[in-house]
Amino acid sequence: MGNIQCCVLPSPHGGHLTKNEPYDRTGLANESFELPHISDREDLSNHKGTLFLHRSQSNPGNNGTFPGRRTMSTGSEKRNGIEGTLTRKFSSCSTIFLDDSTVSQPNLKSTIKCVALAIYYHIKNRDRDVRSLDIFDEKAHPLTHDPVPDYYDRVDPEHRHIYKFIKTLFHAAQLTAECAIITLVYLERLLTYAEIDAYPGNWKRILLGAILLSSKVWDDQAVWNVDYCQILKDITVEDMNELERAFLELLQFNINVPSSVYAKYYFDLRSLADANDLVFPLEPLSKERARKLEALSVTDDDRFRDLNPSNLYRSKSADAVTPTRKNMAIIS
Repeated sequence: MGNIQCCVLPSPHGGHLTKNEPYDRTGLANESFELPHISDREDLSNHKGTLFLHRSQSNPGNNGTFPGRRTMSTGSEKRNGIEGTLTRKFSSCSTIFLDDSTVSQPNLKSTIKCVALAIYYHIKNRDRDVRSLDIFDEKAHPLTHDPVPDYYDRVDPEHRHIYKFIKTLFHAAQLTAECAIITLVYLERLLTYAEIDAYPGNWKRILLGAILLSSKVWDDQAVWNVDYCQILKDITVEDMNELERAFLELLQFNINVPSSVYAKYYFDLRSLADANDLVFPLEPLSKERARKLEALSVTDDDRFRDLNPSNLYRSKSADAVTPTRKNMAIIS
């Protein structure tokens, strides 16, 4: 099981991709690559930031700074298609504001906005020589019956358009905020493994494939492919099935997300939000909320006190990050 040569799969492409190169599931004749062990596919030793955070910092049009950087003005502003609020709340002696978004229970709306912003930077700061695959091309596989404009692959989408697309799918399928983070993990793995770029002509189908896969891996009650066809009424089940197969094969079936990778993406999304003035909601601390926090703290202390110290060094998947929401603390 631990031998990296135990599984040999056909290569999804010939090493060099051209724009809109067709996806061939059978691969080329006599061509193969070794599928590495799952523990070798995620390099966490270099402590480098995520790919989206790196691309967000390389914006030639803003001299390396983030669009949406705070200025002395107040109120809501919009720069380069990114909407954000510049008003912030601060705790005082009389009022304490709390950010309810945590690594184990992120805020859904804010997390979706951050993921949309990460994808926005992937598209905006992509390589000039775009590499893609036919399976993700929106003109070859349209999501609607409406004619695809001729400029579909040249006009960069705004942040609000990406956010609206993700929000529609997440609300219709009733997906969680954690699923949005896993979606971004799968999307960046696809871009890295398949050596392709996200650009205006393929970002919707790449994002759809990542959401489809993350909803099946993360949620206990996964959404079926036919359910997405009811959300996107013009797409067929056969197209959804082919998209899922291609995504998995290009991902080299690496769907495991360790807790360290999940946490890294969460905190990098927080950093991206702070740099672009996407403020997470802050609520004043009331007596009732203080009592609940104290009760939950006592419950967690009791739970971790009983843990075997040897288990703390084992590799855990991302589902270990999220506590069971049904076990609520009883407050007397």
